Amino acid sequence: MADDKELNLPNLEQDAAPKGAGQDVAHSGTGQSLVDEEARTAVDLQPVYDVPVNISAVLGKAHIDVNSLLKLSSGSVLELDRKVGEAIDIYVNNRLVARGEVVVVEDRLGVTMTEIIKDGDAG
Repeated sequence: MADDKELNLPNLEQDAAPKGAGQDVAHSGTGQSLVDEEARTAVDLQPVYDVPVNISAVLGKAHIDVNSLLKLSSGSVLELDRKVGEAIDIYVNNRLVARGEVVVVEDRLGVTMTEIIKDGDAG
């Protein structure tokens, strides 16, 4: 800045508590307790609990031409781009969010997440 004036910024630690949340948040010398933080996060997320999401577990992909596609029948084997035991991709609303492994729960297939994908890691 060209001026040597000091900016008066609000103390974000004190102003971070949600207004109208119906609970007092206690501050200690080092910040909020973990329990208070979890309760505040649960209250903050409550409006999105009923929002539907589409989850896809992709075992692998294959690229074939239409002629080969039309020749597929019951019992045909389609080779995928993954190896046996390799992690599968888990998408939420068409966005890669995790990788995991296929598991069998009673008589159904399921997926267990083994890796969470952070932004920028989805290469």
